[in-house]
Order: sequence, then structure tokens, then C-alpha cells
Amino acid sequence: MNVSLVIPGRNAEATLGRCLDSVAPLLEAGSLAEILYVDDGSTDRSVEIARSYPVRVLAGDPAGGPGAARNRGWTASHGDLIWFIDSDCVAEPGALEMLCRHLAEPSVAGAGGSYSNLIGDGSRGAWLARAIHAEIVARHRAMPERVDFLGSFNVVYRRAALEAVAGFDERHFNGPGSPGAEDAELAYRLHSGGFELVFDRSSRVGHHHPTSLGRYLSAQRQHGFWRVQLYARHPRRSGGDSYSGKLDHLQPPLAMLALATVPAALLPGARWATPLLMALLLLVQLPRTWELVRQERSARLLAFAPLGFVRAFARGVGMVAGVLALPRRRPEPLAPSTDESG
Repeated sequence: MNVSLVIPGRNAEATLGRCLDSVAPLLEAGSLAEILYVDDGSTDRSVEIARSYPVRVLAGDPAGGPGAARNRGWTASHGDLIWFIDSDCVAEPGALEMLCRHLAEPSVAGAGGSYSNLIGDGSRGAWLARAIHAEIVARHRAMPERVDFLGSFNVVYRRAALEAVAGFDERHFNGPGSPGAEDAELAYRLHSGGFELVFDRSSRVGHHHPTSLGRYLSAQRQHGFWRVQLYARHPRRSGGDSYSGKLDHLQPPLAMLALATVPAALLPGARWATPLLMALLLLVQLPRTWELVRQERSARLLAFAPLGFVRAFARGVGMVAGVLALPRRRPEPLAPSTDESG
């Protein structure tokens, strides 16, 4: 089957060339039928860089977000299979082939892969990138082959499956220029509709993980906001999915509860509420932290405990904002055949 590659991007000049270097040879090899780069209103040299490769460059909607850009790409493509990667990713050899072999099974609608880390140890902020990557690796190792969640950074979907569910939801889970939840929502919708999804950790794309703590926490706040919209439509997923579990989902509310009890410090009988909740939130970071230290054989991963602690507050703040926005942003329910609310 023909495979079309869709890469959305916005102001990606720092990473796009390396991304395209990794996939352009697949055109000559016959593994890819075409590459489409969808530009979301870049103000840097992204379009110029893309046009220096054998790539179709499409204009996206700067206000549309990554989900809209991916829809613009796959609907304009010609392949039976659509491979999505991000503009800050570098495909490793065999990444596409490993995913496509799963699509040889007619019942499989999509197959997704994993990450490798492109941030070297000597780089500024490398500790953060390493902690982020180590957590991702641990989560991916625990994922089964048949899943209900796939990220859009390295995933192949059948065109027919995308057409059946009208692709990514561009309205409710998809922030312009910001991390949303459009990829998780698409996977949930496909899985609820009876489509089979496969995860293969051996298929990897290198990724430029965040190296700025401030930017990382800002992204986590935005993730928290969009997750509220996501779980308003898919309430059964609020307790976890193939990638995350109940303990992960409980941490942001626990962080917000700890903040809410701060005024209780003025009351003699309740002054310990906040310290106890803070201690509990830090305590729940320890199992994952110990797992990462053992996995990486590095005491540096002890830094994950405070990172996870602070991240819970960032996500919690985003979720509070998401709850406040629900009256004007609540997504429409799914069609009766795929409704998860009951």
C-alpha cells in the first residue's frame, strides 16, 4: 500500500531540516509515496527549508492548531496509509517499516511507536530531557501491544479509518500553537468505534525533548487544560488508559487540594492539612523515581521526584482553567454507537 507522510510544523527551522533528512531517502527507496509539510503560519525559514526537499508544502490555518494541520495534510494526500511525525522528530531507520508490518493485519487501523532522545548529556537542560525521556521509556515498556492510546509523533493510520471518524477533532482538543489532546481523542474515538490500535516500541523517532523547565511546565499546564475537555467527552478514560493510570490522573487534583487547604493553616485543628497533602504528593513520586533510577542506572534520575511534584501543580492549574472553561467549551457527546458516558 502507498504511504503518505504528513508533517505539521510552525517555526520549525531549528529541527525541520534534520527531520526531512531522515525521511526524504524513503521516497527514493519507494517506502514513501509522498511527503507533505503543512505549515501553520511560520515566520521563520521553515517553508524555505521544506521547499528545498522533495516535499509538497501546504499552508495550514495559523489559528487551527496541529490537529487541523494534520487534517489538512492527510486529506490532501493520496496514500492508503498516512504516517504522521512531528517537525522536531528524526525518524530512525526502519521506523516506518516496523509500523507498516502491523497494518498487514486487516483489522488494525493504526500503529504507533516510541521516542529516542536527541538531547545530548552535555547540552544545557539535558537533565530535564533525560528525566522526561526516561519516564516515557518506562511507560512505553509497560504498554501492551493492543492499546487504546497512540501519540501522533510517530503513528500510521489507515486512510479509511481516518475517513470513518472524520479525522482529528479541530475544535475541542486542539490549541493553536500549543500541546492539546487531539491525538489522544482520535485514538479514543477509533478504539471506541471498534478499530484496533497497535503499539510497537521498536519503531522510534528521535525527539528534541524540552530543556527549559519553564517551557515544560507551561506545556504541562496546557495539557491539563485540554485534558479536561478530553475527559468531558470520554469520561471512562479519566481513570487511565494504555499510557497512564489512576495514580497519574489523581496527582493534579491532589496538588490543587493541597493549595486549597492553605487557608486552613490559620485553624489550630487543621494546620497540618497542607503539609500532609504535600508530603503525600511527593510520596507518590517515589515508585516511578526509583523505577527510573534502576532503569537508567543513574542517581541523577532522583531529580524526577521534585519534577513530578512540581508538574502536578502545573497540570492542576491547567485543569482548573479547563473546568472553568467547560460551560463555553464543552464538546458535543459522541454518537450513540460510540458514546462512553454510560
